[in-house]
This record gives sequence, C-alpha cells and structure tokens, in this order.
Amino acid sequence: MQITKPLLAVVGGFLGAGKTTLILTAAGLLQQRGLRVAAILNDQGDDLVDTHYAGRHGIACDQVTGGCFCCRFPDLVEAAGRLLEYRPDAIFAEAVGSCTDIVATTLRPLIRDYGDRFEIAPLTVVMHPQRSFDNPDLDFLYQNQLAEADLIFERGDSVQAWMERLLSGSVPAGAATLDIDYARYAEAEAALAWLNLRVTAHAALPISAAMLVGPLLDRLEPQIRIVHLKLFTQSDAGYLKAALTANGQEPMVEGALDASPSGTHEILLNVRALAEPESLRAIVEREFAGLPARLEWQHVQCFRPSAPSPYYRV
Repeated sequence: MQITKPLLAVVGGFLGAGKTTLILTAAGLLQQRGLRVAAILNDQGDDLVDTHYAGRHGIACDQVTGGCFCCRFPDLVEAAGRLLEYRPDAIFAEAVGSCTDIVATTLRPLIRDYGDRFEIAPLTVVMHPQRSFDNPDLDFLYQNQLAEADLIFERGDSVQAWMERLLSGSVPAGAATLDIDYARYAEAEAALAWLNLRVTAHAALPISAAMLVGPLLDRLEPQIRIVHLKLFTQSDAGYLKAALTANGQEPMVEGALDASPSGTHEILLNVRALAEPESLRAIVEREFAGLPARLEWQHVQCFRPSAPSPYYRV
C-alpha cells in the first residue's frame, strides 16, 4: 500500500452484523504491516461500548454521537481531523447499524469536499448472518444497506482479501445512490428503542465480572426483543465484553472470563430492541437493581431515534 494521504473507509451494515469485529481484525493486519490505524465509532446515543472496546485493542479512537454520520457530517469531519494527530495510514469509520443512504449523504460529500485530505474508500457493508428479517422495518433498513454497497463482506470471507480490494483502487467509491423514501426510513428507525447506560457497581462482596453480569444477561434476555445488545465491564482485574444479536442465543463473550473477584465494576450497556423506550428502561433498571452491589448511576438514556435529516445529500 503506497500511502500518500490517509485512507478513510466507511463500514456499514445492520446492528450485530460484525462491523466492529471486521474493523479490529483489519486493523490488526494493517498494524502487522507497520501501518497506523485509527477508528471513528458512531451511534445515536453516547457512552459507546465499541469505543471502549476498540481502545482496549490499542487503536486510536474518536466517536460521533447523537446521530448518524449523515446527520452529523461536520462532526465526522472534525473527528477524522482530530485523528490526523496520530498520523494514521487508515481511518475506519463505523456507521450506525440502522443507518442507510450513506453514499449520498456521507461518501459523496467526503469525495467532493475532502478528497484532498483523505483517500475515500469504497463503502463496505457487512452482511448480517440472518440475511433477511421478519420485521418489515428492520428488513427495510437492511435491504437498503445492501443495495448501496460498493463492497459486501460476509462472515467467513477473507479479511485479507477484502482489504486488498479496499486498498487496490480498483473498486469505485460511492457508485450506487438509493432512491429512498425518507418518511419510510424515519418510520423504520423509530421502530427501535435505544438504551445506553453507564453505572458503577460496588459489590457487596468481591465478585468476578462473569459472575456479576452473566446472571444479569440471563434475566434481561427473555424480557426484551433484542436486535443488538452489547455489555462492557471493567475492573482492576480486566475487562469483559458480551454481545447478543437475537433472543435465544448464547452471548458472544471476550476478555477476562477467569478474572479475579473485584469490589468495583464499571459497566456499560448498549441495547437496541423492538420495544417502547419507557418499558425497556424500566426492565433494565429493575434488573440492575437486583445486582448484589450498590449502584452509582452515571448515565442513562433511552429513546427512539429522531427522523434522519442529512446535512448534505449529493
């Protein structure tokens, strides 16, 4: 890879498709080549599990919160500008999992106005293992995401091969523009409730992260129609990350499963669910209250996304 200016690669795909995993794997491969990598995480809310998780992997991170890249386009540009301090060769920008119309609202404005500062990569969309959804709102979002992809990455594909295509310059960036009904788009996003919380748990007796949050997830899972759930907890014994992309699954868990008991745990929870926000928040707060710990609530937000209103549409 001949570096003349930093590559800015937007990665889209539905909630739970594996965007963060792809970015972290690609970052590791690029770092093995001696290249510097940074990442921008994006969410409708704040206190993002993925930002903390990527930071634990030694990647310089920034984030755009409070809306998707399309609605917060100046924030995306500012975040990318801040990351230039680290002299990255590549910046991966992970879009909100419910976001679509990325080509017209993000890639083409970047190419038009910032092509002198960044090499804008083709839009990659990560295919969700489900391939389609029985809920019409979720399927509307997902099928539109696939329709505008320059590159599609499917679980099990070679990350190395995908990176070579991304870096080769042989795939045009932003080739497909959606003809999308924004009223329908807003309706589909509003079907989801988003909950982000951060809490400090002071355990009654020292306890491992797995023993603290494992039973919590077991209690939450049957009460919520999960679209994506991510939990990140850290203590002086290490960190633990757990994720669910549907009900009835075993959580995907990474980190210090065998960590020693600790007295204090910092817990982040991000939930995307088909639910009323008030009901979702009540369920989550009730189950947290059942933890064997004194809780310091640092931050809680639960809402439906507002209607998308792009800053630019090219």
